[in-house]
Amino acid sequence: MATGEEDDTDRVRRPSSKKTARKTARKTSSTRADSRESGTERAARRVSAPRAMRYASEQLEQLLGRSPESVSAVQPTEDGWLADVEVLELERVPGTTSVMATYRVTLDKEGELVAYERTRRYTRGQIDRR
Repeated sequence: MATGEEDDTDRVRRPSSKKTARKTARKTSSTRADSRESGTERAARRVSAPRAMRYASEQLEQLLGRSPESVSAVQPTEDGWLADVEVLELERVPGTTSVMATYRVTLDKEGELVAYERTRRYTRGQIDRR
């Protein structure tokens, strides 16, 4: 082999541990199980609450261009999920005066964002009084 040429065998990556191999096997088996389901069965399955929270946060970030701070509420609905996501809208010094917003995100059963709206704006240091 000439200088500067790479051997293709160096590029092949193998699982470095049994744990990685198990993860790969689990992914493969879950993919197989998914492919055996019909389209209607997959469409009828609701994503889990933690996954719905993650999807709501990720998709809202893509739309707003701002990173969500947290998901303060998530609840199942007949058609999917509703989630309240807290977003930093305007950073100020001191941080307690930064402007925050709560967005209500509507997801379908598969976790796709269907709608969102800003329901509240407040300063980070503000405490709700009931």
